[in-house]
Amino acid sequence: MPKAAPQTLSLFDYTGEIMCGVDEAGRGPLAGPVFAAAVILDPARPIQGLRDSKKLSEAARDSLALEIKANAVAWAIASCNEQEIDELNILHASMLAMRRAVESLATLPTLALIDGNRCPVMSIRCEAIVKGDDKVPAISAASILAKTARDAALMVLHDTYPHYGFDRHKGYPTALHLERLRLHGVSPVHRRSYAPVKALLSTQA
Repeated sequence: MPKAAPQTLSLFDYTGEIMCGVDEAGRGPLAGPVFAAAVILDPARPIQGLRDSKKLSEAARDSLALEIKANAVAWAIASCNEQEIDELNILHASMLAMRRAVESLATLPTLALIDGNRCPVMSIRCEAIVKGDDKVPAISAASILAKTARDAALMVLHDTYPHYGFDRHKGYPTALHLERLRLHGVSPVHRRSYAPVKALLSTQA
């Protein structure tokens, strides 16, 4: 018996709800904030090409981000900085950034669809959807806004700390980043609770 095709969710599966999609970007990097976005799409103004931001080229993400901002009913982007990440841990910081994004929406949603397997604590109903960024258009849109916002923030950090190469690796633990980290030491924007950074700090103590 053939397997059923995976169900693709859309705004129309939530009749009567004001639904926002929510996703984050930047859990893995060793430096910089974690970003989250929330998006309420307008079914009367569909956006073609929405999918998981990681599966899109930088140019496609940038183009879609502009289209999302122009056509969505509402959108918001929020973040948690390096200090909050170190104090709360990255999971709780990501949840907090998501909640901040939802609470910043100009239109109050009745339901938040969250990419992943857990939801932040919020005043509205939440539903976690594993791999939602490739199933639910609103989550895909949030994924794109979070990713483009974080990439832009890391380009700003590159201007301040050019010797780390943030423009190339966006803070992720690439060989280049680890090499520059060993060469130049830990900057104020590195996450001190992350193992490679913590290990380097212990050798400098």
